Amino acid sequence: MTGFWSSIALAVPRSAGTPSPSESPSDAPAAPVTFDEAAEKAGNAAGWVEENWSTWLNTGLRIVLILVVALVLRMLVRRALTKLIERMNRSAQAVEGTALGGLLVNAERRRQRSEAIGSVLRSISSFLILGTAGLMILGAFKINLAPLLASAGVAGVAIGFGARNLVTDFLSGVFMIMEDQYGVGDTVDAGVATGEVVEVGLRVTKLRGDDGEIWYVRNGEIKRIGNLSQGWATATVDATVRPTEDMDRVRSVIGGVADELAKSEPWNEQLWGPVETLGLTEVLLDSMTIRVAGRTMPGKALSVERELRWRIKRAFDAAGIRIVGGIPAPETEAASADPSASMAAPSALASPTSPQSLATAPIPQASPNLQK
Repeated sequence: MTGFWSSIALAVPRSAGTPSPSESPSDAPAAPVTFDEAAEKAGNAAGWVEENWSTWLNTGLRIVLILVVALVLRMLVRRALTKLIERMNRSAQAVEGTALGGLLVNAERRRQRSEAIGSVLRSISSFLILGTAGLMILGAFKINLAPLLASAGVAGVAIGFGARNLVTDFLSGVFMIMEDQYGVGDTVDAGVATGEVVEVGLRVTKLRGDDGEIWYVRNGEIKRIGNLSQGWATATVDATVRPTEDMDRVRSVIGGVADELAKSEPWNEQLWGPVETLGLTEVLLDSMTIRVAGRTMPGKALSVERELRWRIKRAFDAAGIRIVGGIPAPETEAASADPSASMAAPSALASPTSPQSLATAPIPQASPNLQK
């Protein structure tokens, strides 16, 4: 076979680019590749491909398998999280409008919270799955991952040390949302600020104060939280009357006010229990304090207290019951005028025989006979 290719090569005429013997080697172009050399190179390439095609095929199949498994796993995890969120929303809608639903968070708030939790979980799961798949693909290319992982670890430690407050705020926000410590519309006491929650983020919580100001509170700075809008609230009113009032009569008047309040709109919806007279909380010489309390909707205690005070004051005025408070001013009568106040004090000079009068009397002049 080799002789065949050699005879063909000898039979082929020299091309126009082939240098003549008179041309110098430096001016001569490169010699053409012969069929033997071309056949040898083609054979080497075919042999190299034959030796490595299995490796390429194995690597390609591994990469495809890693991508397929990662995408399928990511899709299954996201679908499972979506079904979990839908189940949470259905359970919230099922109890809405019932007695139990009043003690729980409303459906819209639970939906927002579940959506926020689902978004965080989906992002975390996608990052973990795709990040692991990327590292496995790099490993399939025979890339040494030890320096890369070491560098990433050092960079992560440096970034974590520099952004430790940011990490703390983020983790605190995640746990606040997952534990449903508060939500939009709640009135909370965060220690550093108090107000209505306007927005809940993973890093910052926005509160609107009583005067309309907006407080930006970092989640990592919240050491304690008092939610005034979850479950139920208590409206408490103290009525201070004179100690001489009839207790049974006072209780009857307050009971009539409570019954009237429970039947009127919109207080019958805001009251979740009867308004009860708890009894005396303080008895003094000039006053006694009677406490009245009732369970209300979250965030409605202040308005119920104001209405209850208004009605109790009107009922007491109609019944002739006097409300007292503080230290009473002493009642003083106008003193009668002293008749001797306009009289001058007695003077020692009024008597001509007093030593003062004698001391101030002029010295008499001597007679002329005595002067001679």
